[in-house]
Amino acid sequence: MSTTMRAAVCVGAGGPEVLEICELPVPEVREGWSLVRVKGAGLNRSELRTRQGHSPGVKFPRVLGIECVGVVAASTDPLLPDGTTVAAVMGEMGRQFDGGYAEYALLPNSLLMPVTTTLPWDVLAALPETYLTAQGSLDALGIEPGGRGRLLIRGGTSSVGMAAASIASGYGIETAATTRRRDKAAALTSAGVDHVLVDDGEPLAASVHAVWPEGPDYVLDLVGADTAVESLRLVRRGGTVCMTGTLSGWLIPDFEPVAMIPSGTRLTAFHSDNLKGGAGRPVLQRVIDKVEAGVFRPNVDRVFALDDIVAAHRYMEENRAAGKVVVLP
Repeated sequence: MSTTMRAAVCVGAGGPEVLEICELPVPEVREGWSLVRVKGAGLNRSELRTRQGHSPGVKFPRVLGIECVGVVAASTDPLLPDGTTVAAVMGEMGRQFDGGYAEYALLPNSLLMPVTTTLPWDVLAALPETYLTAQGSLDALGIEPGGRGRLLIRGGTSSVGMAAASIASGYGIETAATTRRRDKAAALTSAGVDHVLVDDGEPLAASVHAVWPEGPDYVLDLVGADTAVESLRLVRRGGTVCMTGTLSGWLIPDFEPVAMIPSGTRLTAFHSDNLKGGAGRPVLQRVIDKVEAGVFRPNVDRVFALDDIVAAHRYMEENRAAGKVVVLP
């Protein structure tokens, strides 16, 4: 194994150009950690916000990437022998320690999820953060297989939105999803969405009530702070809103719970850190099995080489994707 590796290093806060391809030493294995040869990494909006300087706890330079898939190259855990296929998400990857935008990543053993799969690396790389977040969000909403109800997904063409649509469709749930671009409607339909709603910046109530006069039973809000209050008003009285996304930021300004949450309506949230490591492994394996069986769609929008990380971030920042963007070292 080489003693050096290529990595995309975020050298400071700024635009996509602050991501630089550098030659770094391959990290040395230490107790409690394993070296993973990265085979693919999904891109996420949280990495974009970190790169922009909106994560105060992150110090630069830093190799970003809150998820990756690959093969164990050297381990301190006898349950993770060399050659094991693994995935990892969250747990401060790409924030407090270097993450998946590299040829190798030194990761805590507790984060590694050994999986069995025949999927190609680009497809496998599109699944961990996206599908674990989608599944956890639907669980938080109380949506179950064979259940009934109507689900509105805000930010439908995000990778998590399309994964949630795929799962909900498999459950038999009637779904509607929003997109700001009409040319992405077909992608939503193919992901299992029943009603595509174009969000042109105007209040969404009219288009939602045209489909469901009483409103949806559930709203999965992946847009975030800017739409949270509107989502609480869109859901039927007694329904549930799950805040998962941060596409528009993390903070709801001047939030007044008594005034802004209709009586009887429930507000919950999901954070993918809840399904990292051992907690996420059986869920991810189940997702992988469903993708291999053709039940779930991986929703890979585009694959970039590590050398093209600047273009990949620009593509993500311009909201051009309909699904998951993946980088292969």
